[in-house]
Amino acid sequence: MAVLLHELWLEANDEQMFCLAGPKGDGARASLSPEAKLVWTAEAGSHFEAMTKYYEHMGWGVYTSEHEWDYKPYED
Repeated sequence: MAVLLHELWLEANDEQMFCLAGPKGDGARASLSPEAKLVWTAEAGSHFEAMTKYYEHMGWGVYTSEHEWDYKPYED
């Protein structure tokens, strides 16, 4: 199981993006404005774990998903 670093970016207009760090997140970060700031990071072994940490960080309650793939560990 791989553990991947995720990043939370904040735009000047309070919009945000939570994406993978490194090359796997390059496409997502390319859509950010030059003023965007990296405000938080989290390591996770699955999409579900990453989103659970993100929801907790944001104070949004419990993250849930009906998608089976959401729970699968990231591949090495």
